[in-house]
Amino acid sequence: MRYTSKQAWLLGGILLSVMGSLFPFFWFVITSIKSQVRVEAIPPTWFPDWNFSFYQTVFTDHHFLRYIGNSLMVAGSTTVVALILGVPAAYALVRVRMAGKVWILGGLLTVSMFPQIVIVGPVWQMLSTMGGLNTHWGLVLPYVGLTLPLAIWILATFFKELPTELEEAARVDGCTTVQTMLKVMAPLAAPGIFTAAILTFIYAWNEFFLALLLLTDPVKQTLPVGIALFQGEFTMPWGEIAAASVLATLPLVVIVLVFQKGIVSGLSAGAVKS
Repeated sequence: MRYTSKQAWLLGGILLSVMGSLFPFFWFVITSIKSQVRVEAIPPTWFPDWNFSFYQTVFTDHHFLRYIGNSLMVAGSTTVVALILGVPAAYALVRVRMAGKVWILGGLLTVSMFPQIVIVGPVWQMLSTMGGLNTHWGLVLPYVGLTLPLAIWILATFFKELPTELEEAARVDGCTTVQTMLKVMAPLAAPGIFTAAILTFIYAWNEFFLALLLLTDPVKQTLPVGIALFQGEFTMPWGEIAAASVLATLPLVVIVLVFQKGIVSGLSAGAVKS
């Protein structure tokens, strides 16, 4: 297959972008299966010697399983709460007659783009007053606040495109508004709900800045913070950090690869329909 000059440049740019995005993960993978001598070698060696001792050390010398459990608890709770609040909020924004819907949705999306450094001070003060510092629920609250606008935006796009005739038929059959939303409209918006859930979970799983500031108790720390605070006796344990990072990233890679069609169809369908 022959490419025109423009297509060749475009393909080359895409390949370079993909390679640049994957290179850090590739480097951490090969670092995680090197020996300590090769990790510290100068200049760096490109080929691993298939040594898996760093993976063993991650589980024996660090509380890696505890970090995973904390991250699962925080990310799972954030996803559930965001969907519980986001589904009815998006449905109401689409179906309830009110002025300025576009501005409300635009404002929600704008809020989700606020830098975390801007809100960390007020969040700290509120959680300190509420007794939420060094608690998982205290971390879930700001996570929900940051992910809910995007979830509502995605869900509203799907609810908007569902035919109103289905709601009218449900009301004729005696369904209340809540029953119509849960039994009729929500199942039809499943691709949007699924997409919102995946994006929310990934955000909460990867988030570092707020988790570092709000969870100072090592027992409560999540996976990104726990990995960042790995300590060696004299040097940084780069091999262990690499192995832990690979293990932390692998579940997200698997989720995206397995459900990529659902994620892509959810995002693209919303974009096209809107």
